Amino acid sequence: MSPKISLLKTNIHNLSMQDTLALVEQAIAENKQLHHMVVNAGKLVTLQKDNELRESVNSADIINADGQAVVWASKFLGVPLKERVAGIDLMASLVDLAHKKNYKIYLLGAKEEVVSKLASIYSKQYSPELLAGFRNGYFTEEEECDIVKDIVNSGAQMLFVAITSPKKENFLHKYKLALSSVNFIMGVGGSFDVFAGKTKRAPLWMQKIGMEWFYRFLQEPKRMWKRYLLGNTKFLFLVLKEKFKK
Repeated sequence: MSPKISLLKTNIHNLSMQDTLALVEQAIAENKQLHHMVVNAGKLVTLQKDNELRESVNSADIINADGQAVVWASKFLGVPLKERVAGIDLMASLVDLAHKKNYKIYLLGAKEEVVSKLASIYSKQYSPELLAGFRNGYFTEEEECDIVKDIVNSGAQMLFVAITSPKKENFLHKYKLALSSVNFIMGVGGSFDVFAGKTKRAPLWMQKIGMEWFYRFLQEPKRMWKRYLLGNTKFLFLVLKEKFKK
């Protein structure tokens, strides 16, 4: 495993996209489980005070820097990460890998019309055999055990969970052992919405300069202003505090 850096109470693995993909493929080949996690500026801010989220994140086998701001912060603090490994890009690569290697995937999350549409898109783009199963992300705590059983019984090698934070992180941490037969588990945030065509992703040039958050803010300003504008300000403060602490 690649060395880890410590950043704002979180251990982040210094991995490239290719490094991460290789580790996932190795885990499946060896029939082991790999619990994957990504962190961005907002999540790092939240877990400073949310002990349950911090435990859920740090218990993962691989933690990638999803946000460009996290990569910049690592360089500013003298512990540079190789690159950003965006969860949405990793998922796209893994779905393609699953098709090539005849692995099966399970999609959990988003609204029913979104996850159903994505399942249909993947069936047409790849093959119906790619999908072990899918379910929307609206469920009660009492339903969780039955959902986990369904995922396990599906025979999926990969599980992608697209529900809100910190619910997805805590769900995967809580049921990690119960899902031990699933070789790869990860949370993917709003990725289903993008792949299903409900929302658009920022242009590549905005992704490269770390402004993908601003593009998303422009799409849903009423819902996202607090998360991004206040969250990014808090993140900047935390990084500066870490840099100049005595």
